[in-house]
Amino acid sequence: MENIPIPANLKILKRIVMPLSLIITLFISSCSKKGIEEPAPKPSAFPPSTTTFSATDATIAFNSFNNIYYSPTDKLYYSTTEKKGIAAIWTQAIYWDIVMNAYERTKDQAYYKMITDMYDGGAKRYDNYNWDNSVEWFIYDDMMWWVMSLARAYEITKNQVYLDKAKSGFTKVWNGSYDPVKGGMFWDFKHSGKNACINFPTVIAAMRLYNITKDESYLTKAKSIYTWSRENLFDISKGRVADHKVGDNNPGFEDYTYNQGTLIGAAILLYRNTNIQSYLDDAKLAANYTKNTMSDPSGILPAEGDWNEQGVLKAIFAQYLADLAKAYPAGDYAKWAVFNANTAWENRDFGRGTMHRNYKVPCPTGIVQSYESSSAVAFMQLFAPTN
Repeated sequence: MENIPIPANLKILKRIVMPLSLIITLFISSCSKKGIEEPAPKPSAFPPSTTTFSATDATIAFNSFNNIYYSPTDKLYYSTTEKKGIAAIWTQAIYWDIVMNAYERTKDQAYYKMITDMYDGGAKRYDNYNWDNSVEWFIYDDMMWWVMSLARAYEITKNQVYLDKAKSGFTKVWNGSYDPVKGGMFWDFKHSGKNACINFPTVIAAMRLYNITKDESYLTKAKSIYTWSRENLFDISKGRVADHKVGDNNPGFEDYTYNQGTLIGAAILLYRNTNIQSYLDDAKLAANYTKNTMSDPSGILPAEGDWNEQGVLKAIFAQYLADLAKAYPAGDYAKWAVFNANTAWENRDFGRGTMHRNYKVPCPTGIVQSYESSSAVAFMQLFAPTN
């Protein structure tokens, strides 16, 4: 029987509790590749919010997230408000991005120290980023999330160690994951399938490394993987990103905000470096599908994450929607993002200052995961007003 990749929702459960003997039946849907017109965005009609979060609120939200979830001893984030265990390896890289966002927004030196501290915490816990350790690094996308963040940390700090780790990690993943025959990147060590969560992040990592080093090989690799991913994991008639592709089967379509987001991020980085309009058009298509189809009628993003790591997915989406909003300010993307952040902030746990993955309901006052609380914090750092 063919070994098939696990969809993102079940993949996340596998990291936590799934026995290796569990057999998962995967239904794969077809994708239309015809048509290139961008669906018309819905008219901007976000309901008025009773409050609009401020830059001060964004700082309070970030500090509250740290007070509840950050471990000064481990220099990483806990998985829940109970503070009994550290969050999953790949989500720490996403939290690291949030720290970097907070620093870039405020230039607060305490947040700069958190950037360096989190690198140290990861080095201690993950065998000093030894990419050959197949116990710590048991899947390619876990590595690539860190490679992306390591490159970004270098851009902020100019610490050569961060860049060296990013480059060696990228090489490790490329040599093990890239398919030189049919193109694209395999998700797992067994090469069972090619998922969006490794392909589009590979483009982002390659482009960040290209921007730092000006090594043309990174740009070539980024273009190659984006081309394969666009042909195999993107329905350009809708702007919908597939979760995975197994062999020669049709793409498996499952809607996740992080897949929409990493396509946007990959496309915008290529657009900025090549000025090719089609990259920007792809990013707008993906964003519009997320807003018009995946979100509720008012524009609130899906909750995602029923007590699992999927709660962090919108934090990834926020990261790259911010890039699109800067590249295409004529769109309503920033206004849409602020509307989501306002809604989450209004529904925070006023006692702890934490927010929830479901922006439309009050944040629970009991046990909450850092995954669930992270995305609204990310939106607030990225889209906070500047005055």
